[in-house]
Amino acid sequence: MARLASSMWALALALFTAVSGCLAATVVVVNGTASHAIPSTLFGQMFEDINVLNVYSVLQNRAFQQVTPNTTAALDAWHPVNGASINVIKDPKPVSAALPNSLQLKIPSGQNGRIGFSNEGFWGIKVDAAWTYTASFFFKFPNKSNFRGSFTIALQTSSGKVLASKSVGVSGSTTSWTRVQVQLRPSTSAKDTKNNFVVTVNSAGGQTIDFAMFSLFPPTFKNRPNGMRIDIAETLVEMGPSFFRFPGGNNLEVVATRWQWNATVGSLLDRPGRVGDWGYVNTDGLGLLEYLTFFEDAGMEPIMAVWAGYALGGTNLAENQLAPYIAQARDQINFVIGDPKKSAPAALRASLGHPKPFALRYIEVGNEDFFAAATYPYRWRDIVANLSAEFPQLQFIATTNTFDPLLSPNPTQYDVHVYQTPGWFAENAFMYDGFERNGTTYFEGEYAAISTNSSNIFGTPETGRLPWPTMQSSTGEAAFMTGLERNSDIVFAASYAPLLQTPDLISFDAGQVYKSTSFYAQKLFSVNRGDEYLPSTLPSRNGTLFWSVTRSKSSRSVIIKISNTVATAAEMSFRLPFRTVESKGTLQQLHGGQTASNTPAQPHLVVPVTSSIRTGKTFNFNAPGFSVNVITIKVA
Repeated sequence: MARLASSMWALALALFTAVSGCLAATVVVVNGTASHAIPSTLFGQMFEDINVLNVYSVLQNRAFQQVTPNTTAALDAWHPVNGASINVIKDPKPVSAALPNSLQLKIPSGQNGRIGFSNEGFWGIKVDAAWTYTASFFFKFPNKSNFRGSFTIALQTSSGKVLASKSVGVSGSTTSWTRVQVQLRPSTSAKDTKNNFVVTVNSAGGQTIDFAMFSLFPPTFKNRPNGMRIDIAETLVEMGPSFFRFPGGNNLEVVATRWQWNATVGSLLDRPGRVGDWGYVNTDGLGLLEYLTFFEDAGMEPIMAVWAGYALGGTNLAENQLAPYIAQARDQINFVIGDPKKSAPAALRASLGHPKPFALRYIEVGNEDFFAAATYPYRWRDIVANLSAEFPQLQFIATTNTFDPLLSPNPTQYDVHVYQTPGWFAENAFMYDGFERNGTTYFEGEYAAISTNSSNIFGTPETGRLPWPTMQSSTGEAAFMTGLERNSDIVFAASYAPLLQTPDLISFDAGQVYKSTSFYAQKLFSVNRGDEYLPSTLPSRNGTLFWSVTRSKSSRSVIIKISNTVATAAEMSFRLPFRTVESKGTLQQLHGGQTASNTPAQPHLVVPVTSSIRTGKTFNFNAPGFSVNVITIKVA
């Protein structure tokens, strides 16, 4: 009897465990009838010019823009070589009106060896033997002389080892600005990025030479002149974005030194640069045309902002001051989509090699104008009324809080920005479910989990600011993204921000690019977005497990995205309504500990892993703690 009782108890325990396991599993029943199409623009990128970076050029302080001559600070990144005297001067005969400063090299009398200067790049220069580098600069002798010698342009290690060099003749009779351009092919790759760009001149004792507008480029993305750094551009494209919001962001929110399209196009000699509102010099070498060309090459469409008469610090233009700025916005749009036969800005675009208009559907009016909500009604009204009269095909995005204040004409799109904690994003995955379906659509133009401290979101790492995205922050964002996908009947676009600033979606230095956990989460959603949304059992509003289901008509697949925002694994059971369902699907899984981050020290700590998974009309899945999962299944 004791043995029988023991057996019965074991059976009861097994049954209880099985039943408990079944009850613990989250059952998701999928509806085979789509509720709405997924917008082609749902997932994209936003660029905030917020940190000193080299997304395209190699040399730092290459044209001495917006610096004070005759100061040590003006020589930032430049160093004398072999006893040279160098100084940044306000040149009486500058290389251009936009670039008034030049680097003056003075060679002491009696110095007959090679003497000159170097540039350290943006904290280093990558030297790769597989690349050919294009180097150039302008020079002149302020006073004519009988000197004849040569410049040597080189890439060298910090210890002085020459990796690549080229010499060109130079004459002291050259008193007008003359451009030198050479190709440098390294004989070997450098072991690190502690390298310099070096220009020296031989046997030039007693000579003074002026230099301006230096440039050094390795091969660029799609081989575009003045183009994007290949590894950064390829990483951006890898994420599968369909749009790019530019030029900011706070990049717009100053007055005299705001981003102005016409100061960013044409010859680099005609781009004065400016000190942006983040306190450092913007060269504007990555200008409007370079942006647009990159978007075209990358298969993205632009969401372009125009300045709306507001600056950080509270400066607002009065209504009677707006006219010239509206005219500038009109010219900016015409540069992008205007007819060269009817518009001077469009004719300029054509003269720069792009006669056909670029794609453009959306114009954002300002940035974060909830900070100046009292004046936005007249600024919005005047800007939109004038621009929509000339460009009726464009859609205009408002940047105040939604419906606060009330605007006329009534916006059909709003840009919403949220920086919060990982927990906030999980808790607000249903934020858009309660929005009215009244014709208004939404652009989640900036969002990221940037801190674990809800009382000091924009603080320091010591107070909770995340130096790098973590699996906790990435799963919180992914939970929110399931809500964006579920509500993509009214959310037409979303972009993580900041793209290239702490906590970086993408980090980089002179030599490498580092992809964060949030980069991979964004990529998993973007490249697996589907064409239409399939309703399913809703996640718990107070839960920690979130999902969304879409269908790709072209590949005849169902795509299930799952985010588990806590450390405990979650059992799930799916019910699919289709006539046939493949018995094997594909699982892409990003999984790591709560604080796991990809950093320069551990760049590949957490990466997606692809595997096969058993599927069918009914199948079970275990979502590991702190994981983002994408299951793709062929159906018919």
